[in-house]
Formats: sequence, C-alpha cells, structure tokens
Amino acid sequence: MELDRVGRERKPSNASSGFSTISSDSDNSRAPSPVPDDAYGNCFKRLSTKIREHLSSGDRFFSLEFFPPRTASGAANLLGRMERMGQGGPLFIDVTWHTSGDPGSDKETSSTTIAAAACNYVGLETVLHVAGCYSTEVQINKWLRKAKDLGIKNLLALRGDCIGLADCVQHEGAFIYARDLVRYIRQQYGDYFVIAVAGYPSGHPDAESYADDLQHLKEKVDAGADFIVTQLFFESKSFLNFVRDCRDIGITVPILPGILPIQGFQSVKNITKLSKLEVPEGIMHKLLPIKENDEAVRQFGVDHAVQLIRELFDNGVVGVHMYTLNREVATIEILKRLGLWQEAPMRPLPWKMTANHKRREDDVRPIFWSSRPRSYVYRTQNWDEFPNGRWGNSSSPSFNDISNYYLFHLKPHAKHELRRMLCEELNCEQDVYDVFYCYLTQTANKDGHKVSHIPWNEEELAPETARLSSELAICNKHGVLTINSQPNVNCEPSTNPEVGWGNPGGFVFQKAYLEFFTCKQNLDALKSVLPEFPTVNYHILNYTGEENYTNCHSLEPIAVTWGVFPGKEIIQPTVVDPISFKSWKDEAFALWMEQWGKLYADGSRSRHIIEYIVHNYSLVNLVDNNFPDNCLWRVLQRMSEVRDQKMAAEGRDWESEVSDTCKFDTVSQLKDSCQGSALDLEEGSSWMNETSGNGALTTVAPPVCKARTC
Repeated sequence: MELDRVGRERKPSNASSGFSTISSDSDNSRAPSPVPDDAYGNCFKRLSTKIREHLSSGDRFFSLEFFPPRTASGAANLLGRMERMGQGGPLFIDVTWHTSGDPGSDKETSSTTIAAAACNYVGLETVLHVAGCYSTEVQINKWLRKAKDLGIKNLLALRGDCIGLADCVQHEGAFIYARDLVRYIRQQYGDYFVIAVAGYPSGHPDAESYADDLQHLKEKVDAGADFIVTQLFFESKSFLNFVRDCRDIGITVPILPGILPIQGFQSVKNITKLSKLEVPEGIMHKLLPIKENDEAVRQFGVDHAVQLIRELFDNGVVGVHMYTLNREVATIEILKRLGLWQEAPMRPLPWKMTANHKRREDDVRPIFWSSRPRSYVYRTQNWDEFPNGRWGNSSSPSFNDISNYYLFHLKPHAKHELRRMLCEELNCEQDVYDVFYCYLTQTANKDGHKVSHIPWNEEELAPETARLSSELAICNKHGVLTINSQPNVNCEPSTNPEVGWGNPGGFVFQKAYLEFFTCKQNLDALKSVLPEFPTVNYHILNYTGEENYTNCHSLEPIAVTWGVFPGKEIIQPTVVDPISFKSWKDEAFALWMEQWGKLYADGSRSRHIIEYIVHNYSLVNLVDNNFPDNCLWRVLQRMSEVRDQKMAAEGRDWESEVSDTCKFDTVSQLKDSCQGSALDLEEGSSWMNETSGNGALTTVAPPVCKARTC
C-alpha cells in the first residue's frame, strides 16, 4: 500500500450539527448559529453549547480561573502552569481583567495577551474578563475588536472594581453597570461572543438588598448573557438557594458555582475582606487552631473544597469553576480526588491543536513543526485560509518572519537552565552529539544535568518516540542529530496511548520519517547510497539554501500520517511539504544560535562549535514510502559504512575528527589575541537577526578577521 501524495477533496459532512437541548437551563439561552463539523467530527462548538450539552448529559466538568502576573517571567511561568493544568481537561479557563495592569494592551502581562496566548498557543478554550468601569465606548470597542482579531470568542462582562460610582460617572459614556456592557457587546457584535456574567450567592456588596441584586442579575441575562459564574461561597446551601431564587424570577441560563479552595489563613481573610463575605463560624473554628501551620491550612482547604463540591454534585450540579489563585497543587489534588482530572485525554489530531476558532480549517500541517506547535501557530497566525492554498498543490505558503518569534510565551526555558542542559562548555562536535544522545535517553550530560529539552522541541519527548529510542540514540551518538521522527505504524487503534489520535473506533497509520542535521562527511556518503533505496523520498538543505538536493515533487506534499474512522473519509493530517521545508529550514538553523550558541560568550570555543555546525551541516528529511516497512535505519547504516570506507582510504578516522578539540582552537585564540589590538574584526551586524526581502530570517556570517598575518 502506497500513499505518497495528497489529493484531498473536502466533502460536506452528513453528520448532525451536534446541538442538543436541555430543560430549563437552556430555555433562556441564546440560540447559536449552527457550526458544521470539521473533517474529524470535532466541531468548534460555542462554549455555551458545550456547557448545555454537559448539563443535558450529566457529564461532569470543571473550569479554571487565572489572573495576570506582574512580570514577564511570571507570565511565562503562568503559561507553563496553564499547560500543565490544561492536561487535566478543563472545559474552559478564564483570565481576569486588571485595570491597573493595562489589560487591553500588547504588554506581556496584560489580560488580553495572556488570554490570547492561552487560546492560541496553549490550546485552551479561553474566556477573557472585560470590565466596563472607567471605560468609554471607544475604549471598550477597541478592546473587543482586538479580542476578536486574536481569536478570543468568550467574554465575562463585569462592571469592574470602581472605587466609587462617582469615579465611573465622571467619564462620559462610561459603562456604569455590567448590563450596559453586555447590551453594548450584543448590539455591536451580535452572537459572535459567548458572554458570561457574575452572580453573587450572598448578594453583591454594593446592592441595596439580595432581592435587588437578583433583579440586576436578571437584567444582565436579559441583555444577552449566556451563562453565569458565581462569586465564591463556603457552604453548598448558599449556592443551591441562590440557584432556586434565580429560577423563581425567570433566570434560566446555566449557573456555574465558583469554588475558592482555602490555601492560607491570611489569604482567606484578605479575600473575604475584599469580597465583603463572612467566613462561617464553623470553618473559622477549625482554622484558628492551625492558622500558623500553612500545610495544615492548605490540607483543610482541600478537604473542605472536596466536601463542598461533593455536596453540590449530590444535588444535581454538573460543573464547577475553580478559582486557582495561579496555584496548581491544591486545585489538581481536589480535581483528582473528585475524579474530574483526565489523566490521558485523547488527542483530536496527531499534533497539538489551538483553541482559536478561526483555525477550524487547520486540519493538515507539515510534520516539521510537530515538536514546535506554538511556533507553527505564530508563523501562520495571519493566514486567512487553512491550508494556505491547499496541500494538494502547494504554492508557496507565506510564513511569518521569525525574527520576532522569540516572544515571552514561546520561551520554554531560562538561559541558565538551557545552558546546564546543553553543557556549560563544549570542546568538540562529539560533545554536541552527546547532548542529543542524553536528550533521547533522558540521561545526564557530562556536567551531571538531565537533558529534558533541546531547542527544536517545545514539548517533552512524544510517547511514540519510545518505539525508536534505541535506534535514535545510536544515530545521534554518531552524528545524525535527529530533531523530528515518527515510527511506521500499521492499522493501530486510534485509542493507542502512544500513537493514537482522533475519535475512538478508528485506526491510524504512519510512514517512517526522520529529520536530522548531519556533517559533510555523512552527507556525501548519504547521497551516494540513496539510489540504493528507491522508495525513499529525501530533501537536503544547507543553511543558505544554496544546496537543495531532493527527489521530491517541487509542489506536491507527501502524506505521512492518516486515519480511517467510521463514517468519515480518510483523514490525512500530517504531510512532508517541500516548500514549507524551506521555511522550516530557516527556523531550524536559527535555533542553533538563538537558543544554543548565544548561551556562550562571543569568540568562545563553545560558541564557535555551534557556528561551525550552522555553516557546515545540512538539514535532511527522509520518508520511506514502502509502507508498512521501514528501511531508514538501513539507509543510515549504509551511510556510515560508506563514510568510513571513504575516510579510511584517505587515511582519516571520522570518530577522531569529530572528537578533535584542536580544530576549534585557532579561531578562539585568534579572537582572544585580537581583543584590544589593532587587528580589525569585521562583525556580522546581528548574527541570526537580519531578514531578507521576503521576510525570511537569514543568517549573517560570523566574525571574520581582516589581518593577513592571522
């Protein structure tokens, strides 16, 4: 069986829209416009629809709230925490709106930036809080337009924390009440946004009475709110009574209980003071004796939250909204004890998806970015069609320039952490090979630090890599520096924990694929043996792109992953595309310097080794089309044999050469000797930081000495 070209023809789905109705909880909900299923039967449904379907089926769920931190490093850490907590399967997350933090700006710490990163790069259904207090229509519309452009489709509309109503009124056109904000959003954007509003089981502290506050809540719902999320409470009866009272006055949209686990004695006092709530006497009685013992207070908070949620579940509640306070340990423990945490959620596709509804047609991707999904989303964020042109006949996709790619939310590791993993000092090429080897074997490097990541992998090692780990480790130890691979897979269940994806009941297939950097000696030998393997497609590029050696069709991609599912056409979500490979090449080579070479001082031996690799190695991809076999290991074995034969005939030894430290002494010593002298060093203006006319990142030559005596 051979499937080496993609010729996809999209057909209208015969599946139903997937919408379901529920009893009273949906009667007053806004009716969303039907959204057709994608090729995978996984519709990008509105959040309000997802909630109603859970309520109808009784399938329990949870959601999580986070707030923007104050620093860029804190923002990067928060997104890492979202990644980890997202593995448990929340229905959605929300990000609070902090007026003092310039929440609608492009700052790394703004509410909008954090929410957009969570949606696009972390892949979580995201709700952005928006507060009307102090804001004019012009400001609000600017923020809403920006949220829409960034792919955010869910809002939680609030009045905001005004110091006093007079402060709001002094701005002409300001939104004094949340209902006004909800109404404005509906008037300007129709049903585009799903809108949530806040509810207060004990009544809003500024309301004249509990009954008066309920009427204001109904006004927010009547203005167009889709569901309600409540303020924190400590006893289940508070929420249950609140829901009953809401139903009695005609509020029928879903109401989600907000749960704040007690994680510290002082913090609970501060929070209740701000929210003007009183902690029940029974709880304070238990907290006071342990208030100086932080761990005891935390454990009490976990036990209390578990008991509270169980009481809600026993009374028919289906979902809970967790106020995390940007902490994960207590929240995850609570969710696991309740059986809500999903240890191994199924992957809809072989690669990590975004939650941006604009990318709903993004169902085929080049395999090159499989370990860097956030980078792919960033570089294709301005595409208005997915795939861009169709992978059936790939005209040049316009990938965004990567000169500005290194954003805070795409930097997975701090510089000092990377340097420990990638070696404090490099002495020869073999040291680089050993780092790759340690990464694949998840062992410590020569400095005693475990190599858990390399620059080309944003994620941990994929589970399927275990099927190749032994062979990959050997290859990398000997200079075939793999940055991407997949095993051949023949008709394995879509539920397989290593290689499965898509809906249950299907079967998945993969061709064997390898992508790696390698040196000129290996490359020359590889070219000479490739004709022995006619079923192998290959593509070889050096960093300038001047060497472009391939037997692939110049425009047509190769399908390397596909799946067969009941009632669906064959799905082919991963391809090897020759034009995209050229764009990926720029990024792959740039990573050598941006995230490895720049860890070391300019002119150092370590820096020069990385520069040498950039200038002298090539990037190779190999696909074995003789499915379901895998001859790629034989290709590399033959390459090694031919290389050794050629070098032996010249009286050379490959292993000695890649372990030779002397060949890197000259430039390092030259650089040192030129410091403070009359020798002129011509610097490449910004290594790895210039762009060509078409926006692609280009490399600049390293420093060249002009002194003849050198």
